[in-house]
Amino acid sequence: MTMPTQNTSLPQEDASLLSESSTMRTTAPAWPKRVVVTAGMPYGNKPLHFGHIGGVFVPADAFARFLRDRIGKENVRFISGTDCFGSPINEGYRKLVEAGEFEGTIEDYVLKNHEAQKQTLAAYDISLSIYEGSNIGHSGDVHQLISEKFIEKLHENGWLQRKSTLQFFDPEADTFLNGRQVVGRCPVQGCKSEHAYADECDLGHSYAPEDLIAPKSSITGVTPEMRPVDNWYFDLPAFRDFLLSLVADLEADPEIRAIVPQTIKEFLAPPVMYVKCEEREHFDAIAKNLPPFELREAQKGKQSFEVEFATIDERDEARKVLEAESIRFRTGKTLVPFRITGNIEWGVKAPVIDGLEGLTVWCWPESLWAPMSFTMAINDKMGLPRGSWRDFWCDEEACVYQFIGQDNLYFYGVAQPALIEALRPGDILSPGETENPIRQTRLVANHHILFGDKKASSSGAVKPPTADALLDYYTVDQLRAHFLALGLDQKSVGFKPKVFDPDEAKRNDPRVADPVLKEGTLLTNVFNRLARSCFYEAQKNFEGYMPLGAITPEVRRKVFDTFVEYDQLMYKVELHSIMTLMDQFIRYANKYWTDGIKAAEDAQDQDMRRQVLIDSFYLLRVATLLMHPVVPASTERICDYLSFEFDDFFSWNYDFDSCEELCSAGEISEGKHRIRELPPRFDFFAKHPSQFK
Repeated sequence: MTMPTQNTSLPQEDASLLSESSTMRTTAPAWPKRVVVTAGMPYGNKPLHFGHIGGVFVPADAFARFLRDRIGKENVRFISGTDCFGSPINEGYRKLVEAGEFEGTIEDYVLKNHEAQKQTLAAYDISLSIYEGSNIGHSGDVHQLISEKFIEKLHENGWLQRKSTLQFFDPEADTFLNGRQVVGRCPVQGCKSEHAYADECDLGHSYAPEDLIAPKSSITGVTPEMRPVDNWYFDLPAFRDFLLSLVADLEADPEIRAIVPQTIKEFLAPPVMYVKCEEREHFDAIAKNLPPFELREAQKGKQSFEVEFATIDERDEARKVLEAESIRFRTGKTLVPFRITGNIEWGVKAPVIDGLEGLTVWCWPESLWAPMSFTMAINDKMGLPRGSWRDFWCDEEACVYQFIGQDNLYFYGVAQPALIEALRPGDILSPGETENPIRQTRLVANHHILFGDKKASSSGAVKPPTADALLDYYTVDQLRAHFLALGLDQKSVGFKPKVFDPDEAKRNDPRVADPVLKEGTLLTNVFNRLARSCFYEAQKNFEGYMPLGAITPEVRRKVFDTFVEYDQLMYKVELHSIMTLMDQFIRYANKYWTDGIKAAEDAQDQDMRRQVLIDSFYLLRVATLLMHPVVPASTERICDYLSFEFDDFFSWNYDFDSCEELCSAGEISEGKHRIRELPPRFDFFAKHPSQFK
């Protein structure tokens, strides 16, 4: 930790505390100098539901806000945007138009949803540096350019394959179908998803379209045909050794959440087919027609034996043989060529390569490099040099933290690292072999945030509340604090707002506590009491001034211990542990005030009263700084009433010896700092009006 040296008024005889600031520096994690924080890209086909906000945006925002306080706001880019393309958008638009519920172009449809998403993010105090989209504003223009360059460089470097593959075609509608216009069952062994689309299911598994079980057209309901089309595919299987090495590094890194390497490793298994045991005799009869394979008998309790091949091409060759013999099988997770282009009109335009025209980019690969496009776009808007994005993506002292849901680990943990590895230094916009390559990102993957005890999906039977609907019953502070405390880095957790409980008896029973308000109570009761007590005491007995002076050693030690633990927890992005730590610290601060002021009043000791208030304002300052990432608006309100500049107050660049560090020389000389007058019964952390019934 780099902190400027500040004058301190600590008693020199208290030598035990003189090393506290030094200890903070030496135990601090090695934070990068520049950081990009991403929060995924919501599809532009609907408003944001609670999972978008609670599972990704609030955690990412808290981390980005902390980093601004920690390393300087000029060194942080917090980026996201609407995913304007993809089959969910095409399908959502088609259905609304056919139902007569929307007039306008698909671009109008996406822009309407984008504006609604922006309003929701603003309502939740999500402090994005930029929120445009893959086809919106300057970001859209940059993204088109970057997509072309990215694909051209993959081709130049020898990693693209032109493949004629089978695509679903609806003979009744006389049209090729996009991904979400085909529904069936996932063919991946062990997957139970009934919501599988053309080449991916809702649990994040990818597969060849021809493997989809029981496909149906969502347009007409007929079974679609398979017709050949030409597209570009990225040779993902060629990067298996690289990905195995990457997984080994991730497993050895104690700061990486276990779910990241665990999930990536699942896709690095050799190509395997699972054949029903009842087909064994038939399989043995045609086995000589298959490429070389290793057969493993069915394990106890299993209904299929395994057939392993050396390469994905050999597995696909075997598939044709088994299909011709009507032998049933399922495939396992493995690396398959990653589709880069598609044949639907609404999408980023793909460059013309080797005469292959009229293609668009599949939404998943272009969404993986979209954060680079957004970084370029915001730096452009800030008037920075064109290549300045590389200071965030390529520099060894920079880091990109990507907040994602576990369902997307195949794309961000398998496909994206391989795509980045396939580029050479300077391939994207900044030529020159001597430049640093794009660095691998740091994945911050959360488990599912459930609705009640079930996975919620806006396309499923359990309809989650929209993020906007929650604000009719809870404050932003209450929701942000609750989402961060859920512990999604550890396991899937249920979000159980009492007002949305399907059990009417529980919903209306005043004896049943609302889980969402647990953390909010810390704010509205304990933290509120600490802040108000400090202000009202200053107004009552110190003429509206904050008294200045040295901090009691016990208090300073508690603060420094908290700083060290907080910093280390943030480095691991353990946000639920941050909430536990701050619960303890705020309760300590409030108890210190309560016990101290009672003792001072009992003793009728004005000097003791003054010291308690000096210490309590100091504790309030630290609590407000450390809670800033969690509840930004309310903590900034405290800072405003304390009459300090935001940039100074919300900064780690101090020794935290006392509040004098934030004051002028004249104030230090007078021993007091003027604060704003707090109105009677003022709440820094208010309850929602609906909670007063």
